[in-house]
Amino acid sequence: MRGKINSMSAKHLLEVRDLKTWFPIRRGVLQRVTGYVKAVDGVNFYLDKGETLGLVGESGCGKTTVGRTLLRLADHTGGQALFEGADIFAMNSTQLRAARRKMQIIFQDPGGSLNPRMRVGRIVGEPIEVHGLASGDELRERVEQLLERCGLWRAAVDRYPHEFSGGQRQRIGIARALALNPALIVCDEPTSALDVSIQSQILNLLKDLQDEFQLSYLFISHDMAVIHHICDRIAVMYDGKIVEEGPRDEVIHNPKHPYTRALLSAVPEADPRLKRTLVQMQGMRT
Repeated sequence: MRGKINSMSAKHLLEVRDLKTWFPIRRGVLQRVTGYVKAVDGVNFYLDKGETLGLVGESGCGKTTVGRTLLRLADHTGGQALFEGADIFAMNSTQLRAARRKMQIIFQDPGGSLNPRMRVGRIVGEPIEVHGLASGDELRERVEQLLERCGLWRAAVDRYPHEFSGGQRQRIGIARALALNPALIVCDEPTSALDVSIQSQILNLLKDLQDEFQLSYLFISHDMAVIHHICDRIAVMYDGKIVEEGPRDEVIHNPKHPYTRALLSAVPEADPRLKRTLVQMQGMRT
């Protein structure tokens, strides 16, 4: 049965099994497929309710593709993704629509992810209206409450995205992600485009919201310092695969894989007098 519950996997909110996302390489006049870019190639992990899993790696390692594939914003090539025991990739359109109320995303670019022609009230309220949860004055009140909870003012509903700073736009994106009261939020490098001082504010907001609403985060980042601050467990991704996974402190303080050690060696020190030896990654393979 499509989308059937798997009782063995229901103990985890999300369980990913052997996930693969390959993109075809086409050549010639007829655009025949001559190979594949294996952006995600056999990824396995799980995520529990109220937990934050950090997916960390360099640009191009496939971590963002994992998040987009789980939300079916990109087509998967193989594997399973069990959300509350049901396979996301086996869901029909009706099942997927219901599941998407519980799965949301915060995008990396807070400006590019907001429609510049829409007022903030419509941006945040659209998912509520589409799913038939509220309309009219009730909808406006819910949107104002969401904005206020995310550190903005109620009057922001009548303004456009370009009237806000980068950090404020990301707060709008967070409010939109919260609009349907989800269980899982994919955070796709939500602080990488922000100043360091604003990053800390957004991270603290995400942690407060997690405690308040019992949210689970798949937190995607290339910044080990950010990952260390917000995550409970860490999965290190390299060349489309997860090469190391474990509790945050264990991965940070006792890394097993040479790629993890290389990532940690690249984290800058606040004290310029301290010197670090960079770990070379030449010829590294999983």
